[in-house]
Amino acid sequence: MANFQDSYLSGGNIDFIEGLYARYLEDPASVDPSWREVFERNDGAGRPIFNKTLIEPPAPVVPSKGEGKGKGEKAAPNGAAVATAPQTAPTVAFQQDMKLQAQVDQAISAFRLRGHLRATLDPLGRPRPPLEHVADMGMVDDKHFSPAELEQLVESAGVFDQARVKLKELLGRLHRTYTGSIGVEFMQMLDSERRRWLMKRMESTENRTAFTVDEQRHILTKLSYAEGFENFLHTKFIGAKRFALDGGESLVPMLDAVLEVGGDLGLKEVVVGMAHRGRLNVLTNTLGKKPDQIFSEFEGPIDPRQHMGRGDVKYHMGFSSDHTTRGGKGIHLSLAFNPSHLEAVDPVVEGRVRAKQDRSGDLDRSKVMPLLIHGDAAFIGQGVVAETLNLAGLKGYETGGTLHVVINNQVGFTTDPSDSRSSIYSTALAQMLDIPIFHVNGDDPEACVHVARLATEYRQTFKSDVVIDLVCYRRFGHNEGDDPSFTQPAMYDIIRKHPSVRTLYAQQLADKARIPADESEAIKQRCMQDFDAALTRARAQSQFKEPSALEGLWAPYKGGQHKGAPQVTTAVAKETLRDALKKLSEAPEGFNVHRDVERTVLKKRQAMLQTEELQWSEGEALAYATLLSEGYIIRLSGQDSERGTFTHRHAVLNDVKTGEKFYPLRQFTQQGKGRFDVFNSPLSEMGVLGFEYGYSLDVPDGIVLWEAQFGDFANGAQIIIDQFIAAAETKWRRLSGLTLLLPHGYEGQGPEHSSARLERFLNLSAEDNIQVVYPTTPAQFFHLLRRQVLRPLRKPLVVMTPKSLLRRPEATSKLDELATGTFQEVIADKVDLAGVTRLLLCSGKVYYDLVKARDERKDDSIAIVRVEQLYPFPFDELAGLVSKMPKLGEIFWVQEEPRNSGAWHFIFPRLHDLAAARAQNPVKLGYIGRAEAASPATGFTQTHNLEQQLIVEEAILRGTKNGR
Repeated sequence: MANFQDSYLSGGNIDFIEGLYARYLEDPASVDPSWREVFERNDGAGRPIFNKTLIEPPAPVVPSKGEGKGKGEKAAPNGAAVATAPQTAPTVAFQQDMKLQAQVDQAISAFRLRGHLRATLDPLGRPRPPLEHVADMGMVDDKHFSPAELEQLVESAGVFDQARVKLKELLGRLHRTYTGSIGVEFMQMLDSERRRWLMKRMESTENRTAFTVDEQRHILTKLSYAEGFENFLHTKFIGAKRFALDGGESLVPMLDAVLEVGGDLGLKEVVVGMAHRGRLNVLTNTLGKKPDQIFSEFEGPIDPRQHMGRGDVKYHMGFSSDHTTRGGKGIHLSLAFNPSHLEAVDPVVEGRVRAKQDRSGDLDRSKVMPLLIHGDAAFIGQGVVAETLNLAGLKGYETGGTLHVVINNQVGFTTDPSDSRSSIYSTALAQMLDIPIFHVNGDDPEACVHVARLATEYRQTFKSDVVIDLVCYRRFGHNEGDDPSFTQPAMYDIIRKHPSVRTLYAQQLADKARIPADESEAIKQRCMQDFDAALTRARAQSQFKEPSALEGLWAPYKGGQHKGAPQVTTAVAKETLRDALKKLSEAPEGFNVHRDVERTVLKKRQAMLQTEELQWSEGEALAYATLLSEGYIIRLSGQDSERGTFTHRHAVLNDVKTGEKFYPLRQFTQQGKGRFDVFNSPLSEMGVLGFEYGYSLDVPDGIVLWEAQFGDFANGAQIIIDQFIAAAETKWRRLSGLTLLLPHGYEGQGPEHSSARLERFLNLSAEDNIQVVYPTTPAQFFHLLRRQVLRPLRKPLVVMTPKSLLRRPEATSKLDELATGTFQEVIADKVDLAGVTRLLLCSGKVYYDLVKARDERKDDSIAIVRVEQLYPFPFDELAGLVSKMPKLGEIFWVQEEPRNSGAWHFIFPRLHDLAAARAQNPVKLGYIGRAEAASPATGFTQTHNLEQQLIVEEAILRGTKNGR
């Protein structure tokens, strides 16, 4: 029997042969006679490549004993002569055909797999680096076939509808499909259905669209407005930064094509995120922002004093509009506001899209799409890109696929690709997903539009990410005041001489007698006239205005100052709380709860119904339960948030036998109102926090929470905190009620898991932009969470949440405390204030250590007051307390954190103001806590305990000392 592993029926030919065999089974006449003979010998039984009798050579002829070797014989291993069947002419021809077909199949595979490496992608015409070392690269040409072979009929393997075509026709189509202006990476995809879908659409059309003259005129017009806008700004606002699209103008007709196809395929809304390059152009030529308004932004506000300390540069601003496609379909467009931190907006866009989909019931995620426009150096260089891509297929974060467009300028500021990435393409990172990546020459606008159409159809069909690498160039420097020839002289020598894409396309259309040159020139002149008229209007009457805010969903809510915000009732009737706690203490009948969870969660809550004494997790759960029953939305995510890092939450119960999940809090949602979602996030901070911030922008009527595994994990998301959470209201008039839960507290766990860097949030606090709180009881947390939702003020909330306090016996609350009262920004001491001589102000866990030591000493001259809300600082409440202490002689701020951390530097000037209010009775101010330290905490438990002891002793026993 022939060795199957060594035959032409193995390896890379298997897919081809199986396809032929499937056709043979449907219609034997549809395959070549030579293959029909092979398959007929298989008797139609089973898959041919696995049938051991498929290719059985003729039986050897063994001559009689004594016969010598003659023609057609060979020596057997034992020396006997073995006769072989002579090869007939048809057999030789069959083998030659099979050999040629095997080479053809290899060439087809090579074009599909490696063709993109031969594609003509660089508009500047520079040769691509040699890649002959890459496997199969030699097959992506015609050198392997003789002139006679090129004329032979071969199996087309689906490249053509016809089963057999001339080899030269097959190779010609493969060249035009895979090595022209478009290169496609898709054969690495594991999903064969998607590969076949792409193959069919690309190969049947040779990766081109046969545009009508009207469609070509539309593309030319879009290019003319894109180029005209940049030229107009370049001449009218000389030297002004605009981060122009010059060199990448094909982006504009591409985006237009995305909206046209998307509208036809059911898209109702697109949320766009992009950095500076080309942003102003996209604003006016895609989103429809009036050029008058953009020109007015270049001119600036009439009265600059009205904008002191607020606002943002024009190429950071967002915008929204209602777009109508040429086909009459309406699509709402939103361009997200973004900072200069490249790619930071990516997860924000994803979060906004997910919120819109969840709110509208877009469960198949076909109506709202995220569109992210990247720069090449940023896409490969910024880690948040990988974090965002990783969210694509996760149940808590999926958005049905993102369309990514990379504006590939082939340089990052002054850095060449060879210095900015280790991969061939800047898009290599996207290969972490099972998605196609299209590379297209930006000087071929028809190819760009074709790819945009195909990519949009792919996204809508498979609900998957897709990447378009728009290979172009940057005509000017990083900004318009930069001279790029300092660092890329050769590249910019080419660019200076290179015609614009509009010029090239207009010439091409004229040469093909599609659109005459005078008509192209008329389109160009009309664009310039439109922009000139817009500038005249802008200068006659300024169109400058701040971004719109508090519209639609946000109309009932407010930002601005905390003072004057309506007070709300956060207490809940006791019977309602008891009923909720009972529900939270039960699992469905037949549900197999983990025995430790049953003991430490369910039975513990049942016991609480008797004692009515709650721990932290019950305060939190009851806040969520009551909000859900009132119809609000709750979304919580973070690393291990379902169970809780400290095994305290158990918002999801897992059946130990079936793996089924039970969400106790979902029992409280109302029909068609409210929703509870909790997700364990990937091990990501910046990406996930950005996502949750984006989600909060479309959920004012609920609470969106992000929980860090430990508070210091927020370090990995500092850009989102600084640029979005803390500054968005001042820069962009955008409100958010996002809540950060950051476990914080010194328990001897070392430098990395003690501090949530409270000081950083306090340094960011200004103009009532955020709330920073450090609650110490379950009741406080309950009222705080409900206040965050119930009052119309929408401000980000930063909560220093506990670790050891989760189960500390002193840190409990009675059910009555939830049924009465509200969140207390300051909690006064129970001692007689008239006799107090020393006031200790503190926040957080240290309070319990201080009060224990004070009570053991029975010293009523010391008052310990908890500042539960650090920002906005509760000055009036504290001043009122201090006024009730006539004998007060000293005020100390006590904290666990080192002196250069925590709240001290924020608190000191405010304590000074408190003391100044008692001019008639001067008091001494001081600090008690750890000494300054470069590291947040010691790594040794014994040292930690000693430090904590010294802090308490100094505060209670030797309070007259002003720190150490």
